[in-house]
Amino acid sequence: MYRFRGVAIAVAVAIALGASATGVSAQSTSPGGAPRATEVGITGSTIRIGVIADDDNAAAPGLFAGSPRAVEAWAKSINAHGGLAGRKVQVDFLDSHLDANDTANAIIAACGQDFAIVGTEAEFMDDVTNLVGCPDHTGAATGLPDLAGVEVNLQELCSPVTFGPNPGQIDCATKDEHPQTFRGDQGPVRYFVRAHKGLHGIFVYGNDLQSGAIAGIALARINEAAGIKSDGEIGISAAAPQSAYTPLVQQFKNKNSNYALNVNTFGSLVDLRKEAVLQGLNTNNVLWDCFSNCYTNSLIQEGGSAVEGTYVSLNQLPFSETKYNPALAAYVKAVGANKVDGFGVYAWIDALLFQDSVNAIVKRGGDNALTRKALLSQLASTTSFNAGGIWGTTNVAQRIPTPCFMLVQVKNGKFVRVYPTKPGTFDCNKSNTISVKANLFTG
Repeated sequence: MYRFRGVAIAVAVAIALGASATGVSAQSTSPGGAPRATEVGITGSTIRIGVIADDDNAAAPGLFAGSPRAVEAWAKSINAHGGLAGRKVQVDFLDSHLDANDTANAIIAACGQDFAIVGTEAEFMDDVTNLVGCPDHTGAATGLPDLAGVEVNLQELCSPVTFGPNPGQIDCATKDEHPQTFRGDQGPVRYFVRAHKGLHGIFVYGNDLQSGAIAGIALARINEAAGIKSDGEIGISAAAPQSAYTPLVQQFKNKNSNYALNVNTFGSLVDLRKEAVLQGLNTNNVLWDCFSNCYTNSLIQEGGSAVEGTYVSLNQLPFSETKYNPALAAYVKAVGANKVDGFGVYAWIDALLFQDSVNAIVKRGGDNALTRKALLSQLASTTSFNAGGIWGTTNVAQRIPTPCFMLVQVKNGKFVRVYPTKPGTFDCNKSNTISVKANLFTG
């Protein structure tokens, strides 16, 4: 469901996260004297940032737990090498609990105490009034910079203070039109249809939240436009039991489908594939497709042999390729190889975007040039970002999704790179980008 992208940040192996692409060390000193308080969340010794993410909740426990884990690990690493802009980074984790009220309260709290929020992964970010209108140190409604890892709601997707390497599919210039324009990456589908003629099948998306359903349907439409015939777009709750997938498998059989796309949780794919085995479907004749929501060891641990052969398309390098990319190696080392996940790396990449942006501001104006206005201006001018090569290059400023992708496949209980075959690379053909029209925001 969610994707990502990225100017190269020169993360030297010897110092992990000590310098950014601007060439300014994390320990930089500046003209204009010693660091001092310049903005909400910034003192002479501290840069305070918030992380708003859904973690502790009954419906999906630990949903985005990887986000605060990644940002806190990044801050610990950056502080160990001198900090940022002559200051130490302090992280405030504000758990939004998959709850609209808690999300709104987290925004208010962050507005009053934090310079910016980094690694935002909250499903109920659907009221951005206090985000956009957040007053800065002068009292002006500059807004709270939001470097988001997961953007689902239209309000956040098109917020003037929200930026990230993982923009949503909608072209915000068309949000009030009917139909709207959605942009995506057709590269994986083009790879599939070259090898498998006549693909047709079902598209399974989560329908617990309208915003999530819209994102899922948009990805389904993109795949349809890229060349896979639809046998049905099917919404299902992430909390549904395996038995709820029985009619889906029956429909699959009735249509002789040979393709299935899952844009629900990884657990949804596990249940679908286990039910397919239970119902006697020849799963070897089906191309099983998923996005980064399935890039977790939990897919393999819970799915076992039932999920063999599943393809997962990524806009990031796989975690197994740390020796090919120092920035990726820094994330895995800082967080721990057994704790990395797709949502966590989104937040890590947001932290690198924050680091790069701060260093660019400091290079121009010194350590005391840091304000929310300056950060928003820097983000709005970042047209090429790739998080040191972890990500496919993205135009952050214009919220244009990357054309870059790569594919892994579950083989013998492991995620194995299958395309492009060369480690550390992506397919970044500009023709991978596709636009479709769909009237999904009907309000």
